[in-house]
Amino acid sequence: MAQFALPQDSKIQKGRTVSAAGDAPGRKKAFRIYRWDPEGTENPRWDTYEIDLDRCGPMVLDALLYIKNNVDSTLTLRRSCREGICGSCAMNIDGTNTLACLKAIDDVKGDVQVSPLPHMPVVKDLVPDLDQAYAQYTMIEPWLKADSPAPSRERLQSPQDADLLNGHDGKGPAACILCFCCSTACPSYWWNGDRFLGPAILQQAYRWLADSRDEAAGERLDQLEDPFRLYRCHTIMNCTTTCPKDLNPAKAIADIKKMMLARQN
Repeated sequence: MAQFALPQDSKIQKGRTVSAAGDAPGRKKAFRIYRWDPEGTENPRWDTYEIDLDRCGPMVLDALLYIKNNVDSTLTLRRSCREGICGSCAMNIDGTNTLACLKAIDDVKGDVQVSPLPHMPVVKDLVPDLDQAYAQYTMIEPWLKADSPAPSRERLQSPQDADLLNGHDGKGPAACILCFCCSTACPSYWWNGDRFLGPAILQQAYRWLADSRDEAAGERLDQLEDPFRLYRCHTIMNCTTTCPKDLNPAKAIADIKKMMLARQN
């Protein structure tokens, strides 16, 4: 698999330029898209597609689907909900990790450059290999753990406790959609991704540590007590800056560190 890294690798080839906009008046826009095909010979390269924006919707994902459906069917990407909920269409657009379904084309001045999430193995074109990230997610055991007898109905919690998870504004750690925009924007995760869990997974870990219904905080903290898993975070804040859901993974990581200190006293 290829490994895509920002800034641009000077060895990336220019690739082809395809115009689908025609000569008729219209709002023309060029999309410069990273291409890598495991069965191809021209790897990696940038292909440029010029399209008429009046023929597609307003978001970058709309343009990518228009290109795939009408211009070049070989273009490969992930997408599902189109509503910023599933996280499937996470990619780097105009130099920032975000969701293609939430990124308006008009927000980008000039050509729109689209590439896969940085510093991840590439399966094909805009599709990163997330196997390692999902394995790390499994490692934190993201489910409720409780030894006390199960109630006859659901396990209740106060509105205040629920706010720790959901946030009063809906931007708490439970709102994370695991798009991995934050982790792939983190230099510590770039260089230590095999051992540092990264902001996405640590935010998910905090979600369970902060859950008043969970009874395994000590076990969960023991699991994170490692020079790399947690403490490779250097508070660079790229994670919070790039999160397309306006969450704050850096704060979640800081709160885990506070929990670590509190149990030592």
